[in-house]
Amino acid sequence: MDYQSDQEYIKLDFTQKRFQIGEYESCTFIDCNFSNIDLSACNFTDCTFRGCNMGMVKLSNTVLNDVRFNECKLLGLHFEDCNKVIFAVSFKKSQLPLSCFYQLKMKKTKFIECQLQEVDFTETDLTESIFDECDFQGAVFDNTILEKVDLSGSFNFSINPNQNRIKHATFSRTELAGLLDSFHIKIV
Repeated sequence: MDYQSDQEYIKLDFTQKRFQIGEYESCTFIDCNFSNIDLSACNFTDCTFRGCNMGMVKLSNTVLNDVRFNECKLLGLHFEDCNKVIFAVSFKKSQLPLSCFYQLKMKKTKFIECQLQEVDFTETDLTESIFDECDFQGAVFDNTILEKVDLSGSFNFSINPNQNRIKHATFSRTELAGLLDSFHIKIV
């Protein structure tokens, strides 16, 4: 397996140039196109992806250890296919529509100004995570652990308190309706 450390990859199109499967440590990927690429069995440790298109990337047994996604397009990613033992990520100003985090442990994860439309958080442990200015339109929360989560700056979520653990979570007063959707209550 190829090993790369402290490398910078700028404006590479991996749909045209083959991506080398291997271990990447302290590497930075800037404005790269990974669309539909198979990153299965790759190891990324302390890496940053900035401005990258990673739509529909395959992540089977991929290690994402302290990986930061900034201003990335992450359409339809199945993060639940990643290595579950070593999984630590953060997202800033990224688009993650139709992505899935099913059954992942993501304690203290930061999502800053992200588009999380129709993302699946079913059975995900998000304890103490921060969601700042995130759009959750159509996102799924089912048996999700949201204890001590900060959702105070986020919007368009629909979370059933009877089907999710939300103890000590923080919500903004203007978005409380998202906690009552399942009760079919009119708020005027």
